[in-house]
This record gives sequence, structure tokens and C-alpha cells, in this order.
Amino acid sequence: MFASIIGSLFGCAHKRTTFPLTPGRSASGTTRSGTYVACLDCGKEFAYDWKTMQVGEQVGTAPRTAPQTIIVRRPA
Repeated sequence: MFASIIGSLFGCAHKRTTFPLTPGRSASGTTRSGTYVACLDCGKEFAYDWKTMQVGEQVGTAPRTAPQTIIVRRPA
């Protein structure tokens, strides 16, 4: 709980990231350009430069939709 309060005040520091990924073609046929890393805490993706081995600017990601609630009504 304390970590979530600190996180909401200061935001994510992006200290825990994935190994740099350079994807090929996706199932939909679209390609993503460049190497990137993703933060394991907040899910944001950042460009990665192999030459300098540094994390760069945040790359655009598809907006996430809120989970949908399914209401099941049972007959009385």
C-alpha cells in the first residue's frame, strides 16, 4: 500500500525493464520499427539504443481499454 501511494505521487522510476526486444513481424502483418524495452512495473515501452546501451524516449503504445464487466443474470 505504501508503495502505491509513493508511486501515485512520484510516478514510476522504470528501474525494472525487460531485455531489449527487436520484434519482427506480428501476426497482423504489421511491423514495429526499432528496439525497445518495457517497464515491468507500469508497462510503458521505451526506445533502446544498442550502440550506447541506454534507454531512450517513450514509444507510442496502443491505448489500453478498461476491462469489461460481464453481468450474468440467472433465471429466478
